[in-house]
Amino acid sequence: MQQKNALKIDLSSISSLLKSELAEFNKLYKSSMKSSVGVVDLVTNYILKQKGKKIRPLLVLLSSKLAGGINERSYRGAILVELLHSATLVHDDVVDDSSKRRGFPSINAIWKNKVAVLIGDYLLAKGLMLSVEDGDYDFLGIVSKTVKRMAEGELLQAGKSRKLNIDEETYYRIISDKTASLLSTCCEIGANSSTEDPELRRNLKEFGENLGIAFQIRDDILDYVGKTKLFGKVRGGDIKDKKITLPLIYALREAEEKKAKQIIKSIKKGPDNGTVNEIIEFVISGKGIDYAEEMSQVYADKAKQNLSAFPDSEAKESLCNLVQFVIQREK
Repeated sequence: MQQKNALKIDLSSISSLLKSELAEFNKLYKSSMKSSVGVVDLVTNYILKQKGKKIRPLLVLLSSKLAGGINERSYRGAILVELLHSATLVHDDVVDDSSKRRGFPSINAIWKNKVAVLIGDYLLAKGLMLSVEDGDYDFLGIVSKTVKRMAEGELLQAGKSRKLNIDEETYYRIISDKTASLLSTCCEIGANSSTEDPELRRNLKEFGENLGIAFQIRDDILDYVGKTKLFGKVRGGDIKDKKITLPLIYALREAEEKKAKQIIKSIKKGPDNGTVNEIIEFVISGKGIDYAEEMSQVYADKAKQNLSAFPDSEAKESLCNLVQFVIQREK
């Protein structure tokens, strides 16, 4: 289990190493979204106002710096993954019928589903075009596999959620495909942009995968113990959406059969706020949070081990700090 008294790491201190490079990325990213169609510029400018953590482009650039040095291909790779990420968020809000994104009304809430879907398609197409125009065909291959994995992960989760029969092995497959695949892609693209060494590329790809799994486990923990609302996300939202995640999987596995069946029945019925709170208490008392924290630390340690192939540097230290940030974050 992670140490509760560990020094808290701020994301801004991690990204400070690449302050000028991230400023350059932001300028290029904004430019990459431009269109001659007025409504497209209107919506993309709205997206740009929703300032996220920018963890994905940060990963690309840090991986590139660690593997050999940031160059023009590194920036194009960072833009590609952020366009892909933005596209998936817009599409996810349509699929989930979400009305909020990072505290702002979602694209589908303002412009309706048709515009939202088309904007998501536009962002993905812009990223792919950027790679084609500059001959970054290796990036296209990497991203194509990632999009496939992300879709498979979503569909596997949707199918399993209907029956509420997700076990721990299936859970890891889902989060690996849905979340870790994109973080792995960030690190692989960053490495590909600056080194030809297959071993360094492999280590950074695996680093991103392990980081992504730790990231998602932490996200699932926060659904049970996070603040009541974070950017529109309500605690217990996964339970209401009938998503079975690691804290609950463990608590159900360790509970008496009668109690486990009762919890599953409550979730199937569509729990109200009172029942959600009962399930949260069941998970906490059943050591589901403790177990999930232990597993998050396991994958964080694996990610740090992937970096051992690289000599000590500021970029390596920043990536190690990013791992710690991911498992300590509170939102």
